[in-house]
Amino acid sequence: MTLAELGYTAAWRLLRHVPAPLAEAGFRAGADLARMRGGAGVERLRRNLRRVRPAATEPELDRLVRTALRSYARYWEEAFRLPALDRATIHARHETVAGLDAALAAMQQGRGVVLALPHAGNWDVAGVYVIEELRRHGLPAEMTTVVERLRPESLYRRFVEYRESLGFEIVAQDDGRRAHLALTRRLRAGGLVCLIADRDLAGTGIDVPFFGDTIRLPSGPASLAALTGAQLHAAVTFFRPGGWGATVSPAIAVPDRAAVPKATLELARAFEEHLAAHLEDWHMLQELTPGSHR
Repeated sequence: MTLAELGYTAAWRLLRHVPAPLAEAGFRAGADLARMRGGAGVERLRRNLRRVRPAATEPELDRLVRTALRSYARYWEEAFRLPALDRATIHARHETVAGLDAALAAMQQGRGVVLALPHAGNWDVAGVYVIEELRRHGLPAEMTTVVERLRPESLYRRFVEYRESLGFEIVAQDDGRRAHLALTRRLRAGGLVCLIADRDLAGTGIDVPFFGDTIRLPSGPASLAALTGAQLHAAVTFFRPGGWGATVSPAIAVPDRAAVPKATLELARAFEEHLAAHLEDWHMLQELTPGSHR
């Protein structure tokens, strides 16, 4: 077992037994220490936040980076405690959820749904909430999602086990045909697929304007909708004091393959709108994928 896997495993086993206020204070302190030390991830976060708030002064940006790192630390603190949390409690603590009804209605009519999300808030908690919503609406309480394969493999397997314990079907981004079959099977059965979609990891994405720049977003969400007839929505999750929230965009039309670029542009616009409203919860410590003409 690697040191990284040992650390994550210990956190999943032990943090659930630590009083929540103490754990939260410890993770906040860790976030503040990371900000003071700087480093590549912190600098990338700062650049990404500057992209959204170009007029911010340096002190304003400093405060935003601090808040964003604390938000990211909250994600990890919750991740280590999440398997032990009661599903009904998680559902009840979602104080603000807007726009999900259209997606639920589509699935009740037998149509699959693709939710495309950025790295914001706590998407794992949102997944637990949505599965509970599916159950309460008489729908199969399950969904499929794609994850990036981590290294070493043992650490990747630990994260897969974690998300499977939450009720998610997990496929790896680099699994090719297996991933494609799992996603299309779920959608053609009228089920739910959730995809993190603010970085193009496969290198096959589409250039879109994004906060005054050009980046490349993955074409996968729109392509799956075009292929299977599924309904496509953007969804942005965020934190609330003592709870969580989410906003789901109106359905984005993808009638055929030719509509994929326009649908991906609409995803980018929805991400812009909702991330700007909850910028401190955008956990983008990686480089956004640059557009091909840059």
